[in-house]
Amino acid sequence: MPSYPLSNYLKMHRRRSGFFQDEVSFLLGAEGGAEVCRHERCRRVPTLETALAYEAIFGVPVRELFAGVYRKAEKEVKRRAGRLARRLHRANPSRLTERKAEALRAICFGSPDCSTPNHDPAQTK
Repeated sequence: MPSYPLSNYLKMHRRRSGFFQDEVSFLLGAEGGAEVCRHERCRRVPTLETALAYEAIFGVPVRELFAGVYRKAEKEVKRRAGRLARRLHRANPSRLTERKAEALRAICFGSPDCSTPNHDPAQTK
């Protein structure tokens, strides 16, 4: 995959499978290929159920089918996780805040956009 992924790879996987848009539409339970066309061209975002149906049709995880959308969402979550971690760092130390801090560090792992302060486990209650 390119370093800057497309929003989605639906068309590529549909073509690799040899399906026409109206055939994928039928598998999705939709009428006609127009809806598939709108998804492929990023004119409409599929529902979660439809995205999971695409996964079932093509045998490719949703995060790979919608790689660009996933990367954008992941970047935003990591950015927010860093902000939340800094907010928690100012909170009173406890087992709960340490558990949250650990979860936030896992979310941010390897991300330069996400700096999380370290809690001192010795300070936890």
